[in-house]
Amino acid sequence: MREHRIARVLPGSIAEELEIEPGDVLLSINGKEIGDVLDYHFLTNEEYLTALIQKSSGEEWELEIEKEFEDDLGIEFENGLMDEYKSCQNRCIFCFIDQMPKGMRDTLYFKDDDSRLSFLQGNYMTLTNLKEQDLERVISYKLGPINISVHTTNPELRCRMLNNRFAGKALKMIDRLFEGEIPMNGQIVLCKGVNDGAELERTIRDLMRYLPVMESVSVVPVGLSKYREGLYPLEPFTGEDAAEVLSVIHKYQNVCLEEYGQHFVHASDEWYLLAGQELPEEGRYDGYPQLENGVGMLRLLETEFREALEEAAEGCCREKEAPVTEISIATGFLAAPEIQKLTHSFTQVFPNRKIRIYPIENRFFGENITVSGLLTGQDILMQLKGKDLGERLLLPCNLLRSGEEVFLDDMTLTELKKALQVPIDIVESNGHHFVECLLR
Repeated sequence: MREHRIARVLPGSIAEELEIEPGDVLLSINGKEIGDVLDYHFLTNEEYLTALIQKSSGEEWELEIEKEFEDDLGIEFENGLMDEYKSCQNRCIFCFIDQMPKGMRDTLYFKDDDSRLSFLQGNYMTLTNLKEQDLERVISYKLGPINISVHTTNPELRCRMLNNRFAGKALKMIDRLFEGEIPMNGQIVLCKGVNDGAELERTIRDLMRYLPVMESVSVVPVGLSKYREGLYPLEPFTGEDAAEVLSVIHKYQNVCLEEYGQHFVHASDEWYLLAGQELPEEGRYDGYPQLENGVGMLRLLETEFREALEEAAEGCCREKEAPVTEISIATGFLAAPEIQKLTHSFTQVFPNRKIRIYPIENRFFGENITVSGLLTGQDILMQLKGKDLGERLLLPCNLLRSGEEVFLDDMTLTELKKALQVPIDIVESNGHHFVECLLR
């Protein structure tokens, strides 16, 4: 029987009430062995269940539990998946992990391609690592949404792009998921001269057949670092290229809206900024199903920011009379003009705030990488050292490792504060917190 050791019991949870403790071992649920986290979620998704727990003393407790159908027990395990993580077996021509320099922390080089992470954390998978029994389990457990890195529906081209001779055949699993009515989202990493143009149109048309079970598809440009020696020769997209990509996406958005009542296929924010085009209105994003892929992040930020600014303007009359405060903001080159627009509207309402925007060039990965999430602490430090940063420096939260105060290159937030000699506020990914930080 497999044993799953408990690392943490959430305060106020069912598990705490039952006196389950860290160090205890979950042996079975309803007499069934638990293979991994998917089995755990499926088996605990009942109103009545029996859990067999082995205490640290070796004593076994059989606990009869009555709860609401989808209530969680409040248990976290030493291994988040309760099993080995599945690594990617592909050698994609666009893989960013292959474009990283040596010497970074080991976890940054791990390529996951795990269906369980797709369900639990929203990660994208290529389906090439999904075995028949895994697929059957996803369908029988009704797990969703499942996020799929499609890239192209041309089987031969997909084999070449993923450098995996089974990559084309794996596309048939989408049919199985569709028939099982498992909600899906798709992703297309677009590579210039490879899967763009007519191939992009083919892919969008093919994926439209899965509506409405496939709920959305995002199109994102390939990220190209300066560490590409010996890799497939890919070129960055130009502003003209971006405009052509957007024309294709907008064409099919109109078709999907007419036929299905939703826009379905979405361009990441980078395309609009690169093409020099205005971001779409909020209604074009269908409720923002692909924010994690950078689809609509700036539009949502602006909407929230303007709402918060209007509220602040109504309730902070004294703030307008406060002494002048100087604030600096560091962000990626791509988003800097949009952030500048927002802060300009802010200073029109609160002229006592003087705000400087510092676009940070990505010297670590190369100038083609312009998003803030891939900036390193050392690039921020080198480019802000000696600059007038005012009384506070604001940084976006996506610069830091999730849940920690550590940058991509392992520099800590404390180290950056000490080196720049300025207090630093981390701004969450929403406009309300942005306004709050500006007023702080």
